[in-house]
Amino acid sequence: MSTTGPSAPGLADLARAMADDSRATMLLALLDGRAWTTGELGTAAGIARPTATEHVNRLLAAGLVEERRQGRHRYVRIADPDVAHAVESLSALAAQRGLVRPAASALRAQRADAALREARTCYRHLAGRLGVALADALHAQRLVGPAWEVTRTGEEWLEAHGIDPGRPRRGVLVQPCLDWTERRDHARGPLAEALLTHLLAVGALAKTTTPRQLRVDLTVPVWDELGIA
Repeated sequence: MSTTGPSAPGLADLARAMADDSRATMLLALLDGRAWTTGELGTAAGIARPTATEHVNRLLAAGLVEERRQGRHRYVRIADPDVAHAVESLSALAAQRGLVRPAASALRAQRADAALREARTCYRHLAGRLGVALADALHAQRLVGPAWEVTRTGEEWLEAHGIDPGRPRRGVLVQPCLDWTERRDHARGPLAEALLTHLLAVGALAKTTTPRQLRVDLTVPVWDELGIA
């Protein structure tokens, strides 16, 4: 590292922490918002537990994940929404550059890939085709304005449905997040997180045994209210 010239962000250091297939796989798995054990992350990445521990330690040192120990177990999760956004944004950039590895040819893998493209969690908000459709609906129904500000109509709709996004960090309730499969924006931020929680609570979405994958029930009335079919 050069010791001359002005100070600069350690972009190369951060990039090196991500620049490994196993660590990248771990970060993508952690976008489901849950806390994972090192063993579970190793299984997701297809590596042995001792190797997984080394990779997790590298991610911890870079501040990309945080850990919590409970008894003999060590749980790891994405450090914060900014890290999740960075991982999703880099995934979108890779897709734009054609750097996408296709799903395995097995029918089960193809079905899982299609389901993830339809609806998945991106940290704590909705992504995939349905996530983009939700972002479009927020604008079409004038719940969110052109600058992604929550409108008065949006405030009334949220209150009517008992949805409370709480007090946002930095005063921002909702922002665009480029979806790597759709290459268009879905919504992120406290409002998007509260909407995902609501959609899960009313049965419009349901988690599955596959990490990040969501099952969709379009018969639930909230989809009609939003103009999503």
